[in-house]
Amino acid sequence: MADATIPAEPAAPPEFRLFLGGEWVDGEAVVDIRSPYDGAVAGRVHRASPAHLEQAIQCAERAFAVTRRLPTHQRAAILEGVVAGLKADREGIARLIALEAGKPLKYARAEVARAILTFTDAVEESKRLRGEWLPLDLDAASEGRQGLVRRFPLGPVAAITPFNFPLNLVAHKVAPALACGNPVVLKPASQPPLTSLRLAEILQNAGAPPGSFNVLHCPGALAEVLATDPRMKYLSFTGSGKVGWRLRDIAGHKKVALELGGNAGVAVHSDADLDYAAQRCAMGGFAYAGQTCISVQRIFVHQPVLESFLEKFIACTRRLKVGNPLDEETDVGPMISEAEARRALAWVQEALQDGAKVVLGGETRGNLMPPMILTRTTPAMKVNCQEIFAPVVTVEPYRDWAEALRLINDSPYGLQAGIFTRDMPAIQQAFETLEVGGLLVNDVPTWRADVMPYGGWKESGLGREGVRYAIEGMTERRIMVWKA
Repeated sequence: MADATIPAEPAAPPEFRLFLGGEWVDGEAVVDIRSPYDGAVAGRVHRASPAHLEQAIQCAERAFAVTRRLPTHQRAAILEGVVAGLKADREGIARLIALEAGKPLKYARAEVARAILTFTDAVEESKRLRGEWLPLDLDAASEGRQGLVRRFPLGPVAAITPFNFPLNLVAHKVAPALACGNPVVLKPASQPPLTSLRLAEILQNAGAPPGSFNVLHCPGALAEVLATDPRMKYLSFTGSGKVGWRLRDIAGHKKVALELGGNAGVAVHSDADLDYAAQRCAMGGFAYAGQTCISVQRIFVHQPVLESFLEKFIACTRRLKVGNPLDEETDVGPMISEAEARRALAWVQEALQDGAKVVLGGETRGNLMPPMILTRTTPAMKVNCQEIFAPVVTVEPYRDWAEALRLINDSPYGLQAGIFTRDMPAIQQAFETLEVGGLLVNDVPTWRADVMPYGGWKESGLGREGVRYAIEGMTERRIMVWKA
């Protein structure tokens, strides 16, 4: 029996090769992926060359001949296998996410749970690819004719994903594609590619046909081929607006879905439960260092309760723990890089020079940035008009409900918004007025259920995610007309 007093050797960091055509392939180089928190090696990954990218596209193209004809029970069984694989290693995957993405462990666990739900939803949606019968004999000239409408998969899907949800945002592209018969070529974010390669192992074990899922770690410039190559029939991108709109412009005739972020606004009215609103806004603005597209960024508070709300909001924020993402209690981990932390601090400094005030802050150490609350800001400041993607929130007053809605809409983005009020006419007015893809009533815009249609207006992108809604984009209707 081994001596229990001797500590076990730490496990070696995982190493992943490229996953192409159902096989693990050596890349042109091996790259260390380091933890954003302490620089420790979270794992190693092989880097793809242009030849590897071409191979991936060819593999997906060949696989489409198989996936498009898979019977429903086989597609469902593969997706069920993914669900089982995720459940079997949920803690290991959560720790991998925490290591490579710097996501606090409790939120990494929640992400794994959400991915399980996303693939479970895909199992069910794979069984609902229904068509419709159409009567076409609407006049004498059309007598005897009828039509059958079906949805058909488009073909290979190009998926490009960001760092902040390295499993569930991948799931939102891969699960609907496989559910309706499309193969996928995935380019994950450069910083956390390991989790998506772990998903490739799970898909391989679940019996996915060779080439139905291909994963390459490669530079963004090389991945542009996925947008321009006509063999890829659908592009699903989540990331920055600058990159996303460029990919749309060069994508040719393929269908494109873009989720490009936002600077989510919240309105807190005087009839709201201020304690609850403050607690939700603190979590919605600062959890995971504000690095989600729907993090609370701008809070507008009815003037009569501004001071009371701000006091409660500061108190809730002070209770959040900043630190090691592997600590069970951590709420605010590191930003993805020191460069991103410096950028966010530069935006704050610009705001301060123009008259803004810090009412809560702390010393940034490297890329570990504590929550920061600003007041006396203006809509033109970068901390308001752009997506800060950092633990920085602004709080400003409004006089009446119409002004609150106008302030939320005063943004180039329109992903989600939140309102706190018990006034039903005000809620209805907000639903009809706010230019966003999702409105959360008595909650923060940071909340998302994975079955709902998710996406934005304006510069927040095109199309909708959520398995059912993504399938609509990844398929085309075809009608067959026959005469009796």
